[in-house]
Amino acid sequence: MKKLVLTCIALAFFMQLSAQGYDTAFGLRLGTEWGITLQQRLAKRITVEGIIQSGIRRDETTITGLIERHYPLGPRNINVYLGGGLHKGWVRSNGTDPAPYENPFGITGIAGAEISIGRINASWDFKPAINVTGGEQAVYAQTAVSVRYVINKRKIFDNKNNNSKDREKARAKRKKEREKAKKKRQKEGGGFNWKIWENF
Repeated sequence: MKKLVLTCIALAFFMQLSAQGYDTAFGLRLGTEWGITLQQRLAKRITVEGIIQSGIRRDETTITGLIERHYPLGPRNINVYLGGGLHKGWVRSNGTDPAPYENPFGITGIAGAEISIGRINASWDFKPAINVTGGEQAVYAQTAVSVRYVINKRKIFDNKNNNSKDREKARAKRKKEREKAKKKRQKEGGGFNWKIWENF
């Protein structure tokens, strides 16, 4: 039991060290549909996601645009997210028979969880799509696992933090140098040697 606890602690520590925030991540999505996904960070906890997917059970291709809000769960590499957006689909036909239904268009919601380790970001989500017009049915209950490669690690916020730390270090260094110079002046009598004969 003790070994199991130590292993879990070590794994959590490793995951925390390996975690990398991201600005841009691109990868594959597979579930009730399959396709590709691209995420781009806009703000500290806000991302936009674009998904191009093809139905496994339906002959249609859909493009979805989403805005997502992320909520961290303890370590910064694990979070859940909620969001919504719009989707537009195109029904594929065999060229002779007319399409069985109109091209879908509507509103999409999303709720999921993700983890980032090194350059890999993996997520699971539930993505209901409500068709305002067209579609085989009024609601598509979609779910999938996405695995993305982090193209750009998070720079905007990390650089801000790094710059802040650099400024603090520089201030501390200047303060230390001033204190050192002050002590030296005090030791030498205020910076001017009044014992003129010692200068010869």
